[in-house]
Amino acid sequence: MITFDTIREAHDRVRPHIHHTAVLTNHTINDRVGAELFFKCENFQKIGAFKARGGLNAVLQVAERNEGNAVTTHSSGNHAQAVAFAARQVGLPAYIVMPRTAPAVKKAAVLGYGAEVIECEPTLEAREAGVQAVIERTGAVLVHPFDDDRVIAGQATAAKELIADFGADKPFDTILAPVGGGGLLSGTALTTYYLSPSTRVIAGEPEGAADAVLSFQSGRVEKAPYIKTIADGLMTSLSERTLAIIRQHVSEILTVSDDEIAAAMRLVWERMKIIIEPSSAVPLAVVLKHTDQFAGQKIGIIITGGNVDLGKLPF
Repeated sequence: MITFDTIREAHDRVRPHIHHTAVLTNHTINDRVGAELFFKCENFQKIGAFKARGGLNAVLQVAERNEGNAVTTHSSGNHAQAVAFAARQVGLPAYIVMPRTAPAVKKAAVLGYGAEVIECEPTLEAREAGVQAVIERTGAVLVHPFDDDRVIAGQATAAKELIADFGADKPFDTILAPVGGGGLLSGTALTTYYLSPSTRVIAGEPEGAADAVLSFQSGRVEKAPYIKTIADGLMTSLSERTLAIIRQHVSEILTVSDDEIAAAMRLVWERMKIIIEPSSAVPLAVVLKHTDQFAGQKIGIIITGGNVDLGKLPF
């Protein structure tokens, strides 16, 4: 059970190690969508993504409670960097299982934090098998990318800052976040429920990794019909844990195509002059696709990260 006290304690725990990231607005984008958008810029976060929050909250507790002498996880990139960074902060070895197709920039960053990278095939089964082998070999503690209350509570602190900074006087009508495994979305939904219960939470998901929308409808964890998207951070399926939170506290999940994601990403690069990765552009792509639904609203958007491979831009 993740209470507001859990989230507040997580924020107190990670605050010395993270940035209180900026919230930006843009008149051109506001005019285009007919709404007032506030972008929580976790692309400016340590390791370049919101994942630093959850990784730190979990790894700091592993160290505080002497739960093990090393940590491990599987990730395509940003959570890998988060665990490697957090492990370096507390002096623990980190063993990171990454699919061989993960962006080279993210693998390099993990190595740069001093972690060991174990490559695997780009399937969930291969990732989980790789982690299990690490645990058997080293005794490392698993810090799951999203199926972990400590990780979810850490991710929840981004929305906590957004609401405190810009939603106190006039609540947001809607807060949007992308959904992959559901850790950020779960945390965002819980924070919003506790701090701003009148605000709707909506998720954006790529059409090329559309499992969460199916799971949301059926009530059980579903697999995507196919996996093909430029949003490499959103290819993972939900867990039972994240699905339960999302079905209780999220209003809707809307999907967008890769072309729509690329157009939203380019719009942010051109108009806001900041680097964001494709996964980060998914919520804005949702707003651009459904302008009638969001017209006139005050909207918060979590920009999840900026770890893009500059040699493989989709535009």
